[in-house]
Amino acid sequence: MRRGRSDRGSRDRSTGRRNRYERTGTPPGMAAVEVTAIDDAGELVGESPAVPGAAIRVLDADGGEAPLEVGDRALMRLSTDAEGAIEGRLFRRLSRIAREIVGIVETTGDTFFLRPSRRSADRDQPTRLKLDPGDLTLADGDMVRAELDRGRPLAQPRARAVERLGSSTDPAAIALSIAAELELPTVFGPEALAVAERATQPELGERTDLRDLSLVTIDGADARDFDDAVWADPEPLADGGFRAVVAIADVAHYVRPGDPLDREALERGNSVYFPDRVIPMLPEALSNGLCSLRPDEDRASIAVELFFDANAVLKRWRFARALIRSRARLTYEQVQDAADGRADALTAPLLESVIRPLYAVYEKLAAARRKRGTIELELPERRVLLDGEGKVIDIVQRQRLASHMLVEELMIAANVAAARALADKKLPCLFRVHDKPDPVRLEALAQYLERLSIGWSRTAKKPGDFTRMLERITEPSLREQVSGFVLRAQAQALYQPDNLGHFGLNLRHYAHFTSPIRRYSDLVVHRLLIHHEKLAGTEDGRAYDVEQLDRFGKLVSATERKAVQAERQALARYTALYMADKEGAQFTGRVIGVQRFGLFVVLEGTGAEGLVPVSTLGDDAFHFDEQHQALVGVRYGDTFGLGDSVTVTLTDVDIVIGQLAFRIESHERAHAAELARAAWAKAGPMRKGRHMPAPRRGGRRRR
Repeated sequence: MRRGRSDRGSRDRSTGRRNRYERTGTPPGMAAVEVTAIDDAGELVGESPAVPGAAIRVLDADGGEAPLEVGDRALMRLSTDAEGAIEGRLFRRLSRIAREIVGIVETTGDTFFLRPSRRSADRDQPTRLKLDPGDLTLADGDMVRAELDRGRPLAQPRARAVERLGSSTDPAAIALSIAAELELPTVFGPEALAVAERATQPELGERTDLRDLSLVTIDGADARDFDDAVWADPEPLADGGFRAVVAIADVAHYVRPGDPLDREALERGNSVYFPDRVIPMLPEALSNGLCSLRPDEDRASIAVELFFDANAVLKRWRFARALIRSRARLTYEQVQDAADGRADALTAPLLESVIRPLYAVYEKLAAARRKRGTIELELPERRVLLDGEGKVIDIVQRQRLASHMLVEELMIAANVAAARALADKKLPCLFRVHDKPDPVRLEALAQYLERLSIGWSRTAKKPGDFTRMLERITEPSLREQVSGFVLRAQAQALYQPDNLGHFGLNLRHYAHFTSPIRRYSDLVVHRLLIHHEKLAGTEDGRAYDVEQLDRFGKLVSATERKAVQAERQALARYTALYMADKEGAQFTGRVIGVQRFGLFVVLEGTGAEGLVPVSTLGDDAFHFDEQHQALVGVRYGDTFGLGDSVTVTLTDVDIVIGQLAFRIESHERAHAAELARAAWAKAGPMRKGRHMPAPRRGGRRRR
């Protein structure tokens, strides 16, 4: 697949950072600049027609604004530094000029049109463009990537197809189209690939030899890389405490600061996971090869030995660059089955020496977590099941097993050790921070819970308060619904050198250390540890300053958001594709969102979400009761609100944008709708009559 626009410039960066910022005369004080690349120091580079041929170093925005990304346009104040290099500082963002678009081919006679697969916030964006097929053979329903030619400034753009991504009914086209829409880099440059192909497994040398330690990897059955291995000491320490070892792939050994691999890894920021493939942060030779902790193969790692007291409080740690040899590649299901008395041929020999000690450690860490108090949300994660030909056969909820939490607790402990190793010495670190919730959001949550008659103190500020409130809700669907609102009340987690702590985990120090194959943030932390802890091979480390870490944090926070967006879009489109042949069928579900224009419903089983347009609710005009989060029929008083149990008919499926539409056949009011109904009944005939809008026509009347 062809590279996205964000790959432009990554192939022709010259060596020497300062050389790329060409010296010129005095630039204009203000100019429009397009961000075109990221240099080897992680800084953004831009171009402007006001200074033809010059590369502009894009400085961080003032006022804490979200960082610019490759492809963004902005009005910038231009200046020159002491050496004559041009610098630009954000003054005002400008709209991005789309040069490419992804959509579905529609034909009318011999004429081709393109319907964009991604809705634009630009109201002037046409819903259909005339399409030149170019040299491609296209058919109705094909997904294509097209270049846009805008011609005159106010003219409607024309599209020219440059790549056929597949049929819109082909699951394989989903990841390709989303990657093209979001400009995700999908092809590594030849220099980066060459560096990856030349990489070799290091010898033991000065590394700590941990090859006799019975480390194992525990991942999902569909995992594509294995970057962490774990071990727990079956023997208690002299003080009644215990110890464990977490070994992480030593990506820093292969990806050196500023080299082609490093630049492309930073540009990606994260790996992006789809049901049928992954867009990796690193080339396959590393991500699935030398950096994957395969069983019975020597692998370079950064290991941390963790020492806990009898109350599972982390007391000390020791980092080392090591050589390890995983005993087995285990799945969560295998490990859980073994712990539950159903060991197989692979886990039976490891049960007493490896698996049971890990569970013993987990139970102590889990008890300490409960005592500490963290936010525990019940939000189901959906998994798309594919057959051998890549067709969607089902969408199921992922199981949440004790084995998942076992690995999670050990990863959290390793992340805390990495953060504290730097913070305790007052050294710069790229923290994973999760700030306290905004008071305005907490007030909105309190009002919502009040409408549901769920007790909640507006002064509650501790993470455990949210969990205790959720535990009081006995009805599973309502608990899941409220968990979603609790999540939306939280601040967004991000990366930055300013340590605000992690509110959700109730931790003062937290950094991401355990997944450097797929997160650039973790690679940065590895380099800091190598340098400041003086680990073997210190030349692989780096002493980043706060300004550099702040820049990295903004970049990887932005790429993380884009990766999450891509994965959510993929799930929505796979779900729509799975439901496409079920139009007219009935399903049970519940209302999870209420807006003026309709109700959002989630189906039982698949978790498919869709919209019930307000126009289909009945022969009435419906008023949005914001206080009770319900739609109220102004004449007949029928009400639809959050948590209502519904039976719906699937009326429309748009597989291009991943959208479903439903019609309600029957519903059972939940608490919110009952409150709204009572409020309607108290309003009196004047409110129910002439003071409200006239009823809509069409649909069935419900009482």
